[in-house]
Amino acid sequence: MLLRSGLLRGRGPVDVLIHGETIAAVEPAGSIAEPEGAVVHELGGSVIVPGFVEPHLHLDKAHLGASAGGLAEAIAATARRKAGFTRDDVRARAARTLAAAVAHGTTAVRAQTEVDPGVGLLGIDVMTELAEDLVGVVELQTAVFPQEGILSRPGTLPLMREALSRAGTIVGGCPYSEVDVADARAHVDLVLDLAVEYGVPADLHLDLADDTSDGRFALAEHVARATVARGLQGRVSIGHATTLASLHGATRGRVLAALAEARITVVLLPATDLFLVGRADEANVRRGVAPLRALWEEGVPTALSSNNIRNAFTPSGTADPLDMALLLGRVSHLSADADFDRLLEMITVAGRQVIDPGSVGGIRTGARADVVVLDQTLDVPPVIEQPSRRLVISRGSVVSAETRDRTLAPALERLAALAPASV
Repeated sequence: MLLRSGLLRGRGPVDVLIHGETIAAVEPAGSIAEPEGAVVHELGGSVIVPGFVEPHLHLDKAHLGASAGGLAEAIAATARRKAGFTRDDVRARAARTLAAAVAHGTTAVRAQTEVDPGVGLLGIDVMTELAEDLVGVVELQTAVFPQEGILSRPGTLPLMREALSRAGTIVGGCPYSEVDVADARAHVDLVLDLAVEYGVPADLHLDLADDTSDGRFALAEHVARATVARGLQGRVSIGHATTLASLHGATRGRVLAALAEARITVVLLPATDLFLVGRADEANVRRGVAPLRALWEEGVPTALSSNNIRNAFTPSGTADPLDMALLLGRVSHLSADADFDRLLEMITVAGRQVIDPGSVGGIRTGARADVVVLDQTLDVPPVIEQPSRRLVISRGSVVSAETRDRTLAPALERLAALAPASV
């Protein structure tokens, strides 16, 4: 496949040659000869970006409907709904979410999938089936997620081990679900030990609270030290980490430095965190989103994801990473083009590093051929522009294409004629 004359931000117009599932060459536009028999897409200066990655998405809980409560109420409401889960039900809701995600340009997903004695491995079974069914459409990795705790839910650990014996799974954790700080720390240690034992990355729902007054929600330093002690640097991610926003001064500096040393990726989940944090505040309501600029300045790896789609944890959402990136940019007071470009990296290259540590990502030779062609010709940050997705290419194959026949009213035709293409 040859993508001719696409606009690669920061590099200008390029041709991209794809051979099989890999990007074979990226050269200035017009410099790659058309290979015999190649499928050629004339992009006409449309912006191209790497495939989007959702490294933290709850497919098994998507589209369950909303509730008005906070974190505890959301967990309880979901536990009640899980009692009625069936394979067909979970598969249908997950597939609906994945269809939207792929149409928006997502080519890889880490699905946080609940495991406990109540729901058993039902969700894991469904994700395994979907991963097999969707090979070549979207990469689906499953995080074995003990939402209701491990020590506090006897019988969960054997299920986790059974799930981790399957291909395509990694170990997840939720230490704040334990009954006290000691058990929460033990939960962290157990999850990281499983990561070493099974040779997989670890992904912890580290906290989701207003502040660190409850020690179960103040474990970032412990996670960092435990990660380094096990040699897991670059293979651990933490989701939410909302209590980092409540730290300041020397304490914040110390904690962020520890995360940076351990090369732990903080996956920000702004839609959920804005919805759940600060609910008891009557004035100056806390946002609860991890301090993005401070993380960048300290050198902590960051990624971004949608988390939940239309359930008790997040009542809205369309599984569109560009939409999440714009939300995070707004709430983080970003304004420079370079910052919005960095947000794009969070939903592409950084997300890929979470799912597949050490992999080659981006639009470059040797990278996997996951490419999104945007309905945008202006050389401005796509996060700001929020364009539609013309083509979504996953592993070298077009998996989604959108065409629009747009007829402008006379007044809009006049305005379009007045707008230079470079504006």
